[in-house]
Amino acid sequence: MWTLVGRGWGCARTRARWATGAALGPAPTFGAAPESWPTCRLYSSAEFKEKLDMSRFPVENIRNFSIVAHVDHGKSTLADRLLELTGAIDKTKNNKQVLDKLQVERERGITVKAQTASLFHNCEGRQYLLNLIDTPGHVDFSYEVSRSLSACQGVLLVVDANEGIQAQTVANFFLAFEAQLSVIPVINKIDLKNADPERVENQIEKVFDIPSDECIKISAKLGTNVESVIQAVIERIPPPKVHRKNPLRALVFDSTFDQYRGVIANVALFDGVVSKGDKIVSAHTQKTYEVNEVGVLNPNEQPTHKLYAGQVGYLIAGMKNVTEAQIGDTLYLHKQPVEPLPGFKSAKPMVFAGMYPVDQSEYNNLKSAIEKLTLNDSSVTVHRDSSLALGAGWRLGFLGLLHMEVFNQRLELEYNASVILTTPTVPYKAVLSSSKLIKEYREKEITIINPAQFPDKSKVTEYLEPVVLGTIITPDEYTGKIMMLCEARRAVQKNMIFIDQNRVMLKYLFPLNEIVVDFYDSLKSLSSGYASFDYEDAGYQTAELVKMDILLNGNNVEELVTVVHNVKAYRKNVLAKCYGGDITRKMKLLKRQAEGKKKLRKIGNVEVPKDAFIKVLKTQSSK
Repeated sequence: MWTLVGRGWGCARTRARWATGAALGPAPTFGAAPESWPTCRLYSSAEFKEKLDMSRFPVENIRNFSIVAHVDHGKSTLADRLLELTGAIDKTKNNKQVLDKLQVERERGITVKAQTASLFHNCEGRQYLLNLIDTPGHVDFSYEVSRSLSACQGVLLVVDANEGIQAQTVANFFLAFEAQLSVIPVINKIDLKNADPERVENQIEKVFDIPSDECIKISAKLGTNVESVIQAVIERIPPPKVHRKNPLRALVFDSTFDQYRGVIANVALFDGVVSKGDKIVSAHTQKTYEVNEVGVLNPNEQPTHKLYAGQVGYLIAGMKNVTEAQIGDTLYLHKQPVEPLPGFKSAKPMVFAGMYPVDQSEYNNLKSAIEKLTLNDSSVTVHRDSSLALGAGWRLGFLGLLHMEVFNQRLELEYNASVILTTPTVPYKAVLSSSKLIKEYREKEITIINPAQFPDKSKVTEYLEPVVLGTIITPDEYTGKIMMLCEARRAVQKNMIFIDQNRVMLKYLFPLNEIVVDFYDSLKSLSSGYASFDYEDAGYQTAELVKMDILLNGNNVEELVTVVHNVKAYRKNVLAKCYGGDITRKMKLLKRQAEGKKKLRKIGNVEVPKDAFIKVLKTQSSK
């Protein structure tokens, strides 16, 4: 068997030489730069397998690292340059967001799914294996970041030379710090007109206590000084602490679903070796599987004969559902059980919304689309739901508003599905007051994800609402306005520090429902776009909550029900236009209002067309 690899093999010259069996040049050295590769090379099976023999890389020559940053600070651009420098991809003008494989990522210019690439690099006569994981930058996908860091020993913390430290920069640093990873600060975009890398160096030293001389200044867009980043990865990130002679112990840190091959699990090997044909066991499900394929991503799948401890790659073993490849699961060899690795906390939905097909005839198609999409995004929770006005549907749980928008956009782009989304809500809790109710619900503290099912005050001793610890970084000139905004959202200030002469970092404890819809837009508007915001889960707190019903001709409209914080009932103030005068005038207006209500009760029920609900819900979700 022969395998054709290389660049530009489709050209006429290459096809002609291949057809005649002409020599195509010597085999490239492993890990060489792309310029030294021949245009095309025909390898035998033996040569091809030898080329991807992962035993060539001893543990001391392996570096596992992630790139983390605030959104739009140049993470993916830096990943592109690293792929080019190590010969993983050709250097062309079209290399933009190479690791961002989803259409929605390219359209929005953001990363929503962590991606892995194994890079082969020759430095001072030694062959290195650099396993890179490019991570999302938005707060909604911080779960992806924390999972990725579990497979790493270090991170590149990328900071924009113009914008400086932002809220997600702080969050990502502390994720890496808590995981005890080596942190290499990289100041990007030094080519910008308003770049001030010295100011950013001082910020990094003050906020993170990292000496300014450890910062690497680059322009990922132009490729300036990117070689220093690779050198720093080799010198400043330690090799993994693993044992290849021990039984297999592999951590599943991500997974995707392929309709033909089943689950493709991304694994980091902490002990042992795994190869095609091995029988492995899931510590989570105790199911046994036979390994069909193992390999690395470079950045596309490259099958290998084996994977060794310290390496990061993929594994296919006939798993039919992503839930079988539980994130954080430990895989081990059959009849060689091991102590499971710590794993991860499950992704916790922060936002819930009802999803319905625009036309009920599309229900089955939408159901199929949601099932396929959730196979590749296990952080989405799905519960069946129904509505009198909108028909059968689902209540979905998301990690945040952007996550919800991305999921909806993927349904439209990848499955041509058109849906109605209800107003997003947060999960509340209620402590039940009687043993009868506790027996009915089978627990004392219940979680409410649908506002229509919010229990009456007579049934509970207290309500609990989710809270988050928010971090805001802003130019100091906007501090006053932002403080007023936070206070209006029932936030409690926890800290305030100046990170340099002009920028302030504020810490607030927020009720989650106060920030989930339009807080970010209000913050950007008040700060002319300069403030950044990030938050982390901070548990629950007691709150005065009430279900607000919307009545139409006396009938409750479930689709518009919401939970609010202690709002009094409102009525139309017919006396608003009275500025004085005789009391009889006011009495006449009140009597006329009472007669109007009486007349309204006599009129039959109002039938609201479905289009009206759709317009109302679309208006709410677009705000």
